[in-house]
Amino acid sequence: MSTDEIRTVRLTVEVEDCGVAGLADEDLTGSAGTPAQSAGIIKVEDGFVTLDITHQWGPADFAVTVADRDPGADLAAYEDIVEISYVSTSGRVAIAGFSHYGDGLCPLPPLPAGAGTYRIRYHVKGMDSEGTQDAVADHYLQIWPAPLGDPVFVKTTTEYFRYSLDPKNHKWSRGER
Repeated sequence: MSTDEIRTVRLTVEVEDCGVAGLADEDLTGSAGTPAQSAGIIKVEDGFVTLDITHQWGPADFAVTVADRDPGADLAAYEDIVEISYVSTSGRVAIAGFSHYGDGLCPLPPLPAGAGTYRIRYHVKGMDSEGTQDAVADHYLQIWPAPLGDPVFVKTTTEYFRYSLDPKNHKWSRGER
C-alpha cells in the first residue's frame, strides 16, 4: 500500500449461527502479543477478533477500510462505535462469519505497515432491531497502523451495546424490556 492510501472493500460473510463474525491473521501460529481486550461488541483474544453482528444467522454485509492512517470515525451513520488494538504477525488478515465447518474466509487488502500493531474501529447500526432496512453497511471496520492502546468507546447508543458490556446484570437478563 502506498503512502496516503485508503482502500475500502465491501463483502458479505455467511454466518451459520451465534451472531458473530471473526477477523484473524493469515498466520495463525499465535497472538503475537495482542493483548486480550473487550469493548462490548468487539473482542480480541489470542490474536482472534470476534465481532458481534446485528443478527443471529444469515449473510452479514461489511464495509472494511484499510488505511495508512486513522480514517476518522463515521459518527453520523452509526449507532455504536468502538476501538481495540490488534497485532498482525503477517500483515494479512481475513474475515469470516461463524461457521461449523470453518469455511468462507474473505481476505482483506494487505495491511499497510505489514506485520505490526494496528487499531481496529468497529461501527455498527441496527443492533437493537437485527439490522437496518437496507442492511448494506450495518457493519463497518476501519484498520490502520497505531501503537497498542486501551479500548475506546467512541459512541454507544443501543441497548444491545449496554447488554454486551454486562449481560448478567442487564435488564434483559431480568426479563425486562
